[in-house]
Amino acid sequence: MKMAKKYSALMVCAAVSLSLAACGPKESSSAKSSSKGSELVVWEDKEKSIGIKDAVAAFEKEHDVKVKVVEKPYAKQIEDLRMDGPAGTGPDVLTMPGDQIGTAVTEGLLKELHVEKNVQSLYTDASIQSQMVDQKLYGLPKAVETTVLFYNKDLISEKELPQTLEEWYDYSKKTADGSKFGFLALFDQIYYAESVMSGYGGYIFGKDKDGSYNPSDIGINNEGAVKGAALIQKFYKGGLFPAGIIGEQGINVLESLFTEGKAAAIISGPWNVEAFSKAGINYGITKLPELENGKNMSAFIGVKSYNVSAFSKNAELAQELAVFLANEKNSKTRYEQTKEVPAVKSLADDPAIMKSEAARAVTEQSRFSELTPNIPEMNEIWTPADSALQTVATGKADPEQALDQAAETARGQIKAKHSGK
Repeated sequence: MKMAKKYSALMVCAAVSLSLAACGPKESSSAKSSSKGSELVVWEDKEKSIGIKDAVAAFEKEHDVKVKVVEKPYAKQIEDLRMDGPAGTGPDVLTMPGDQIGTAVTEGLLKELHVEKNVQSLYTDASIQSQMVDQKLYGLPKAVETTVLFYNKDLISEKELPQTLEEWYDYSKKTADGSKFGFLALFDQIYYAESVMSGYGGYIFGKDKDGSYNPSDIGINNEGAVKGAALIQKFYKGGLFPAGIIGEQGINVLESLFTEGKAAAIISGPWNVEAFSKAGINYGITKLPELENGKNMSAFIGVKSYNVSAFSKNAELAQELAVFLANEKNSKTRYEQTKEVPAVKSLADDPAIMKSEAARAVTEQSRFSELTPNIPEMNEIWTPADSALQTVATGKADPEQALDQAAETARGQIKAKHSGK
């Protein structure tokens, strides 16, 4: 889920369905004939293979190859690739979170992709940037997600929705009684807390002039980050958040309170649309609230992608499959089956997609959001930042003290594990 990061209506390639022949890498007849009888293995996300069923069948027919689709949790596929790739039992194409790209490339797990610029320009700027390491492309985006606000329409109407986080604090003060709550969020985790901290000027990593992340410039404890954490702490100190939503089981408690009708609103993501629908909750979805300084709460833009394993024995064909699965036509079909918001620019204004409240909310929230950093040093931020925020939530430390310690720990781990950068 940690992946937790702008859409435009520009149509780059064609207004019609994008085919391999039109926009994919050019293929000679000898290359096509050499692929005959080959087998490719695709690792797809859990319960999402239905979204590529038709595309896989079309690719098999066109190339006279067999494509085996295996479902695995997408956030753990790189972990499995570390073992299965060298053993020869891994995939040719896999799917993964954009923030893991840098680490995977550093470890030599992914194949660089060589596709034309007109293919790359099909996707939103943020989503394609998530697949870049040192100006080289290592994947094609298939879906984007951000956190959004879910609210229970039976408890609060759209017209009554507070517009700022501070207004949600006031609303919660009036409604929270220990068993029922107003607004809830997993603010003891940097994935969610960064939405507030960055609104006041906090950041994970600064950027150099070329736009690349500077891991020596850590902003999780600057003045703005501390101000945001202090606002977060108010919700806990005021008894507006139950103690149960702190720690590893917090997400289960938060989601249960919402599905049981005991929370008016929560911050979550489009991954819960189906679950909340099945629970029978009469919910609405909208972007995150504003802050008192007039800035909208941010979010991490998470990108799911198709990537080619460095261990693939059919890397060229695997690249063609990745391009095909992520093209405009198949991205739209995949959305229709999975409801995951596609990363293709031209689909941002597609009526069939924009009629979805969740898709509209993610699209709007993306305007205020940034990519989850995809450099390996990001791995050294999560744990110390989460630990610091938990001490803030439980009142064991003030925000400045806790975040200073987190930044110091992160710097130490970066120096120890990523020396020379």
